[in-house]
Amino acid sequence: MTGTATAIDFERARFNMIEQQIRPWDVLDQRVLDVIAATPREAFVPEKYHTTLAFSDISIPLEHDQYMLPPKLEGRLLQSLYLQPTDKVLEIGTGSGYLTACLARLAAQVVSVDMFADFKYATERKLAGQGIANVELNVGDAAAGWGDEGQFDAIVVTGSLPVLHQGFHRSLNIGGRLFVIVGQPPMMEALLITRVGPDQWAQESLFDTVIPPLLNAATPAAFKF
Repeated sequence: MTGTATAIDFERARFNMIEQQIRPWDVLDQRVLDVIAATPREAFVPEKYHTTLAFSDISIPLEHDQYMLPPKLEGRLLQSLYLQPTDKVLEIGTGSGYLTACLARLAAQVVSVDMFADFKYATERKLAGQGIANVELNVGDAAAGWGDEGQFDAIVVTGSLPVLHQGFHRSLNIGGRLFVIVGQPPMMEALLITRVGPDQWAQESLFDTVIPPLLNAATPAAFKF
């Protein structure tokens, strides 16, 4: 297969991913769809999945027992945050770097944190290959929070939280949005939490889903008789 044929196949697969997975999941924001169309997902998945699973409706396995989120979930996440070109975004869980790239193309600046240094260094190379320079990558444990009071316009947590805590709430600016998936299998709830005042947050339920938990996230206290 020639390089040109491969590129055409990738574009067809990307088009089908958007039209058959993402758009039917009520992702209709054209700016989000354009960013997904322009960001080569195949450049971020593990190499062994480039031509098999890159555009599939599944969570793709990564190193360290981590996963890429399914494309339709990434699309809904990006749309839900209502990102503006002036926004500063915090991403908890860099992973493959694909969502990081999409966030960077929708916002002014992205700060991304992951526990695994190899994810950081691999993402640095991938972002550089896409000409993306507005991302700060960090290695650390952000399960309980990251960033000072009023530092971000949007925060996205890419692993589920068994228990919703307040560790990210105050890192939002007034009007800032937090996307987080809360709960335990078999059912979890995607939430959009908006800081509406110095000590006020509004919470909106978006949809039900199930994704792996964020490493080191707090778990419910064990019931004692």
